[in-house]
Amino acid sequence: MEAPEEFTTVESIFIRHRNALMLRGQFTPIYTDYYLHLMQYGIRPPADLDQLLKDTLAMLTLHLVARPWAETIAWTANLRAPRINVFVTGSSLTESITGRVFTEDVREPDRNFFYAQTTLAGDEPSLSTLEIEGKDPIAWVSQYYDQSEQRPARAFRLDDENFVLIAAQPDCDLEWLASLDNATVQAISQTEETTRLETRRFRFHCGCTVEKILPILSGWKNRLDDLFGDEQSINIQCPRCAATYQITREMID
Repeated sequence: MEAPEEFTTVESIFIRHRNALMLRGQFTPIYTDYYLHLMQYGIRPPADLDQLLKDTLAMLTLHLVARPWAETIAWTANLRAPRINVFVTGSSLTESITGRVFTEDVREPDRNFFYAQTTLAGDEPSLSTLEIEGKDPIAWVSQYYDQSEQRPARAFRLDDENFVLIAAQPDCDLEWLASLDNATVQAISQTEETTRLETRRFRFHCGCTVEKILPILSGWKNRLDDLFGDEQSINIQCPRCAATYQITREMID
């Protein structure tokens, strides 16, 4: 059994009379697992990219709780300056969230783009693409909800690694939603009538293994010299979390 403190618990709360859904969570447990992951694989991202990924992980986690349980969602932000891809993915069913930043071999777009893929078991994935402004995941969420969810939403970064997402429901008080700031969001439980609908929990966890990585390389089976050159082994990174695995010729052959 995992200890409860290893998970971030996200509350789904309905704000009555405002007709809005509030998702909130304290993300230190997820960030602790994330940093343990970085230490295990010797990954040292620059501080700005580290914060960018952490904020995006928090935003997707809150969004997952606003969505049905059975969905797996992946977000990719393709940014032009700096030229990077920020990738995060998660699922309520697996109670997990993971992600990484790509800094090499990234296609440079003429604008910043945001891709959201939603997968439901048995159905074809759905993909939304939109142009985004700025480099703040907190702002990306509002842009995504306006264009893809077809309803306003606002996200907030509070003290002590607390994050909040408030999404409009039918007949939402949009003037109130637009007026919110960190102080009023922090005090909503005291100033508004609220009902907690559910809670979900998440941890930073990819689930990758060398056995899952090997099928990706199966197409090289008859071209091992092209893949390995003069080496007997190579290091392969997980495309989801950047974990590194040593692969030998014998493992593919």
